[in-house]
Amino acid sequence: MNYEKLINRTLSEMKPSGIRKFFDIAAEMEDVISLSVGEPDFATPWHIRQEGIKTLEKGRTWYSPNAGLLKLRQAIGGYLSRRFDLAYDPKTEILVTVGGSEAIDLCFRALLEPGDEVLIPEPSFVCYDPLTRMAGGVPVALPTRAEDAFRLKADTVKAAITDKTKLLVLPFPNNPTGAIMPREELEALAEVLRDTDILVLSDEIYGELTYGREHVSIAALPGMRERTVLVSGFSKAFAMTGWRLGYACAPAPLMAPLTKLHQYAIMCAPTTAQYAAIEAMNNGDSDVMQMRDEYDMRRRFIVDELNKLGLTCFEPEGAFYVFPCIQSTGMTSEAFCQKLLEKKHVAVVPGNAFGDSGEGFVRISYCYSLKHITEALRRIGEFLKENGLCPK
Repeated sequence: MNYEKLINRTLSEMKPSGIRKFFDIAAEMEDVISLSVGEPDFATPWHIRQEGIKTLEKGRTWYSPNAGLLKLRQAIGGYLSRRFDLAYDPKTEILVTVGGSEAIDLCFRALLEPGDEVLIPEPSFVCYDPLTRMAGGVPVALPTRAEDAFRLKADTVKAAITDKTKLLVLPFPNNPTGAIMPREELEALAEVLRDTDILVLSDEIYGELTYGREHVSIAALPGMRERTVLVSGFSKAFAMTGWRLGYACAPAPLMAPLTKLHQYAIMCAPTTAQYAAIEAMNNGDSDVMQMRDEYDMRRRFIVDELNKLGLTCFEPEGAFYVFPCIQSTGMTSEAFCQKLLEKKHVAVVPGNAFGDSGEGFVRISYCYSLKHITEALRRIGEFLKENGLCPK
């Protein structure tokens, strides 16, 4: 049997995730420090875990409504109103999903027709391009630059719009760069989009993890809520990666097709995780603040140390990644990461895993302990010195 002819061609032609590649190699080596995955080193706060345990003890293990428990949707609505000045109807405008990843996939598959163009800032998370292709869409890369703090410029978006443009992905705070979009930049984008039929997928999974500025959602700006699908979840801010729970928010006419697709593909998100998430939404603000303060300390430390090593590092204002430039070493991103892993057993991710404009950079996660970060930086310093890669 010729399996190549039977497998979806678009999927067959996709490259594996550049993040998982180095993580998988590192997993088979000894004495490896991996700073490659966005996995918080904090345990889910106890009061949230306890709620999940109580749910199991009480036998609440049945299906939830397709859109999620109404109490959770109400809690999400209250949280978004309290934190980001957003208003969504829990009954018709909020959908609970299996992680933010499902919400993103639903958005592409529910809204795109074959040939529709999707504007995707780069560097950005690895899923947007392949999921666009799987939905029949055409990804259009919008490069961002370190000298612009990796922010998406309104002029860049305006120049890329064609009569086939259907959707703009807005992934801020950004993975891998840590860039944010301040209100004035979002207002400039909104001005470009208001007189069009272009929709926005605003991935705000790192919205609680900003440093020095409060996160602003584009959906909160005049005229933008009606065209925006907001995606977020519990993995990053609440250290709930393994609970696999996220959500999408949008006007009812946009939410209806996402919910329909969710009904057929998933049925509902895990019930135990939903009960735990109610506790997180209602009583988890202080937990988020404590973890954010710790990330902030690590952020400032790692940026300073990388700059001392000669690896120029843009200071991120969100998420928990740094994106240092390694061009001074004369190596490609892939070669730098490969040799660093082989010689010093430190795993980081090549910047080109997040799009061509990421070449010349690497992504380092600081959601690991300060002890691990310090040792990794020591090894990176040795690697640069021993291989004559220190900038002149």
